[in-house]
Amino acid sequence: QVQLVESGGDLVQSGGSLRLSCAASGSTLESYAVGWFRQVPGREREGLLCIATNKEITFYHEVTKGRFTASRDNTKSPVYLRMNSLSPEDTAVYSCAIRASPPLSHCPLSGSAYGFGSFGQGTQVTVSS
Repeated sequence: QVQLVESGGDLVQSGGSLRLSCAASGSTLESYAVGWFRQVPGREREGLLCIATNKEITFYHEVTKGRFTASRDNTKSPVYLRMNSLSPEDTAVYSCAIRASPPLSHCPLSGSAYGFGSFGQGTQVTVSS
């Protein structure tokens, strides 16, 4: 059973950058496509992007365009989400998850949370204006 832990969330000023980490315990992430999501209280979880084991990135949400990207080196190291040009609208809890159904190494076409599993607890990102 893969358990995911996110870290790196912080309070940053508008225009700033953050790098979030997604680490696994109980297994490794090497065989899984990993998705990044965010959620604001009272709203549905939003799929942001997914990085496959071949490092190909599938972008799900328009907010990621030109600002967010993911990286991995397919070792026991975490999977990362890099976020630039942050705005107060990016304030949310960010979480990662692995693809829930085969092919586990590829990203689903849809960013729906139903295609992913083993969500971590999330890490809070707060962007001040």
